[in-house]
Amino acid sequence: MPPDRGAVDRPAAGALKLAAMQARLSALHVYPVKSCAALSPATAMVEPRGLAGDRRWMIVDAQGGFVTGRQQPRLTLVQAQPDGAGLRLCAPGMPEVRVQAVTDPDRRAEVVVWRSRVAALPADDAANDWISRFLGLSCRLVHMDAQAARPVDPQYARPGDEVSFADGFPLLLISQASLDGLNARLADPVPMLRFRPNLVVDGTVAHAEDGWKRIRVGSVDFDVVKPCTRCVFTTVDPATGRFDAAGEPLRTLGSYRRTPAGVTFGMNVIARGTGPVRVGDAVSVIA
Repeated sequence: MPPDRGAVDRPAAGALKLAAMQARLSALHVYPVKSCAALSPATAMVEPRGLAGDRRWMIVDAQGGFVTGRQQPRLTLVQAQPDGAGLRLCAPGMPEVRVQAVTDPDRRAEVVVWRSRVAALPADDAANDWISRFLGLSCRLVHMDAQAARPVDPQYARPGDEVSFADGFPLLLISQASLDGLNARLADPVPMLRFRPNLVVDGTVAHAEDGWKRIRVGSVDFDVVKPCTRCVFTTVDPATGRFDAAGEPLRTLGSYRRTPAGVTFGMNVIARGTGPVRVGDAVSVIA
């Protein structure tokens, strides 16, 4: 979501550091196409724009506006696998298709994601026809290559910080304890992928991440810059591609995680280095 000014009550600083002493990276998630299914590797490379391969592709409508699971929940059923410089896509009832980005720089087209305008590369016609048939509307796939720059909101970033087609920040972090606390309040527990994080951390108290300012995962440092404001996409079941009829878990989150800016869950982070991170890596609170 776009940046906001919200915050929730945070645990005391001493408790945060104590809780994080045994913290570990328990899962990694990469979403090759924005709003589509996750890959969950054991290792991922941290790059300036986030995890390598994360949200470097996006679906746009005929006007170039971004299309997400908020409007098209069935996008969560689309599986994307890296295939060289392209992707392989599969979805229920659809044949597998290989996607290639057009490399001709004269074919770049401006697309919009929230308040950002990005000069992206289009996918080939076969891929555009495939996704249009699956969703039942005219749309196309676009690719963010190294030349397609998109800056992070300067209120939270340093000069030169960039982001992929993610909503606003390079990475999203959530603690497992935060999800456990939510699920204890729900009649039907939900999986972590409802919230589409990149980094999942175990071994903390619930919402310890709210108070972190800087952390280290393995050998890579990250700034923890702002809470993530949650939207209706959290009510989409990624296994079925359907909205939850009761509006959960957003409805329950609103009962105890509401701020003036909205309902928050998880923290947006920006890497301050590059290199591999691995499931099982120690997570240290620096500040």
